[in-house]
Amino acid sequence: MIRDELLRLRASAAIEAATLDRELTELFVASRDSNADDEHDPEGATIGFERAQLTALLAATRERIGEIDAALRRVDAGSYGVCERCGQPIAEERLAARPAARCCITCS
Repeated sequence: MIRDELLRLRASAAIEAATLDRELTELFVASRDSNADDEHDPEGATIGFERAQLTALLAATRERIGEIDAALRRVDAGSYGVCERCGQPIAEERLAARPAARCCITCS
């Protein structure tokens, strides 16, 4: 059951990462093909800001995928739900809120 939930979360994050990657690529192409002065654009955020925001979101999403992959490895190893620091069980409530949690609340 937890494996299925982790796989669902991973698939969702992978779709999100692909979407963000596509948007970032489109932004690079659009900014390369434009000679607009985005630093002084009164209409909104600069291209640089948008690029930084998309880059940060993509990095966070890729990190989340890595955390989920690590949780899947813990499931396979039989150590899922055990705190990596103190070795005590991680509370079910914490795992429900953060399925990829590595540590119990006390150790985090």
